[in-house]
Amino acid sequence: MIERIKEKQVHVGVFAVAHDTYWAQFPGLREKIDGYHGELIQKLEGMGAEVRDYGMVDSNAEAYAIAERMGGDSLDVLFCNMTTYATSSVFAPIMRAAQMPVVLVALQPRKAMDYTNANTFMQLENDNICSVPEFSGVAVRLGKKLADIILGTLREDREADAALASWCSVGKALHALRGARIGLMGHVLEAMYDMHADPTAVSAAFGLHIPLLEPDDLLAQYQKVTQEETDRYADLIQKEFYMADPESDPLTQKLTRDDLVAAAKGSAALERFQKKYALDGLAYYFEGMEGSPLRKLAGSLIVGNSILIARGIPMCGEYDIKTCIAMLIFDSIGIGGSFAEMHPFDFDDDCILVGHDGPHHIQLAQNKPVLRSLSKYHGKPGSGASVEFKLKEGPVTMLGITQKKDGSFKFVIGEGISREGAIPPTGNTNTRCSFLPDTKTFIKAWCMEGPTHHFALGLGHHGETIKRLGEALGIESVIVKG
Repeated sequence: MIERIKEKQVHVGVFAVAHDTYWAQFPGLREKIDGYHGELIQKLEGMGAEVRDYGMVDSNAEAYAIAERMGGDSLDVLFCNMTTYATSSVFAPIMRAAQMPVVLVALQPRKAMDYTNANTFMQLENDNICSVPEFSGVAVRLGKKLADIILGTLREDREADAALASWCSVGKALHALRGARIGLMGHVLEAMYDMHADPTAVSAAFGLHIPLLEPDDLLAQYQKVTQEETDRYADLIQKEFYMADPESDPLTQKLTRDDLVAAAKGSAALERFQKKYALDGLAYYFEGMEGSPLRKLAGSLIVGNSILIARGIPMCGEYDIKTCIAMLIFDSIGIGGSFAEMHPFDFDDDCILVGHDGPHHIQLAQNKPVLRSLSKYHGKPGSGASVEFKLKEGPVTMLGITQKKDGSFKFVIGEGISREGAIPPTGNTNTRCSFLPDTKTFIKAWCMEGPTHHFALGLGHHGETIKRLGEALGIESVIVKG
């Protein structure tokens, strides 16, 4: 019943290069190469890319004309299809003007030439690598950096296909970040020095805007919620969550009617709030005076936040805008993005509990997510409904966005495994994660990189893709190996 608010998008530009002298010399070569270029286009479209095909660029004049067109097309990633040898004059104007990552793609139609029947025509069909060194050298002379070079075959090459798909994912993340509106509301939870971030620095690094909002702005929407809206969300919550009986934690009880109604009204208020301010995400923390409407509101948001996260709008507690951005990145490439931190080790099982109180990406749940009523939110004021689930079992990726002394940002990236096993029934989400070479060694290495204590957690192993994104943004990126 939960539908996304915004669909994932990526605008990919593709152009082929060649040497125009060949066309008169080798009749039929242009048609062959155009066919191979079409196969690359189909491959990228199959990866979810919206492709702008600029066709064949085989002269310097055509390169200048194409570069001008590209400038107005809001491209996220640009692929240069090295179809055969081409002089760098057909590439330099485009590379010089490019403001997006540029990837050279050199994929041969054949795995090897048929040497018994080989001829010059066949060589030119498969000469994809020939001018790659020339192009990369010219990029350096222009003071520009190629994002990547993909070598391989056009067909049945899993490694090349994975690299293309990875760059399409990078493009999706760049598209999601550009012009996004990530709200900040309230203040950092007292004494968390690692949470502070300068909104202007965030905008400069990620190309997004940060509306500064007041808790009263949300309260105004809360006070407008109708009974019909509350009933609609109460129905959705009862369908999407499992109301568990209490187990070993005395702070928990089966979801009460009052907490269900409060969560439903809070969810409706958040939907109104997101629409009014056109938010693509929100990082917040506020408390309110005991017994005040703001205190009641603050305690009712966890379920609605989790629903919005599942709809593609990351919601992050403790005012952590850096992790909110990490969650947006993960959601944009389709791997989830749940709010997480380190919980106790299980040294007997070589794993660590990873999770957090508060909202989570419920579409990552191994089973139907649980709702419990908590008599208190540990470390924070208030009480109410809280979300508990275990992440799906299998490979996971972590992204922590931290800052260095000079204020610049840094991606701290890790890959592990979400494993089968028990989690504590505390009304908080957790999963059992293991890492190589062993969990304790990895966690120490992670901490030595200077991360914040929060990070985004997503499904699958995507460390290289996230590292490529960081490099495309000009952000230092480290994959922790343990």
